Amino acid sequence: MPFLTAGDPNIETTQAILKEIGSAGANLCEVGVPYSDPIADGPTIQASYQRALDNGFRLQHVFDMGAKLPADGMPLVTMVSYAIIFRTGLKQYVQQAKAAGYAGAIVPDLLVEEADEFAQVCRDADFSLIQLVTPTTPRERQVQIANSSSGFLYYVSVTGITGERVELPKDLTDNVQWLRSQTDLPICIGFGISGPETAAKLAPVSDGLIVGSAVVRRIAAAKDAAEATENVKSFVGELRQAIDNA
Repeated sequence: MPFLTAGDPNIETTQAILKEIGSAGANLCEVGVPYSDPIADGPTIQASYQRALDNGFRLQHVFDMGAKLPADGMPLVTMVSYAIIFRTGLKQYVQQAKAAGYAGAIVPDLLVEEADEFAQVCRDADFSLIQLVTPTTPRERQVQIANSSSGFLYYVSVTGITGERVELPKDLTDNVQWLRSQTDLPICIGFGISGPETAAKLAPVSDGLIVGSAVVRRIAAAKDAAEATENVKSFVGELRQAIDNA
């Protein structure tokens, strides 16, 4: 389940990339809301957010972009700081996101102790609240996070920030299998997935794989919009094939 973090201030280009990601085999796409204070983002996504902010890309552009995409296309969710949701208003954020075609939100900095109100707003609106579990999250707390989440659980494969890695923790499979015994939610693994080889290793133990930095890097390296779109389409196709073969 490859994802894109929005880092291109050109809405038409980003829409084209999103369409190609869907046609290449992605089941869902994460669209990042640019934020000036990184939460768990590595240098690649931090830089993409800064480029977007410098070019005037804001929350309303994320909504505008979603609203212009076909309603029957690949589902989209936002990756957004709770500070932005809180400032917008809990109900207003969900209403605007749903009206723009988004199916949920990944909220990496929402503490489970403070999640009840927003979780209820999301449940009432049939809008998924996707929360993160990390390798250092105590197991009792993992269960609490799962109980207040909907849509799927985002399992962070490594401690630290987002980015591509060659090696992943040896206990990752065991940790995911334990969490699976505690919840009926799908579990998707993110952070550190660098390409088809990593995807093939993790596909048998996950319900989905989240790939951000590797996608954003290919966009940033392109000389123009056409090359960026082709780079991403080709990479997502390779990931899809590796997952299917595994």
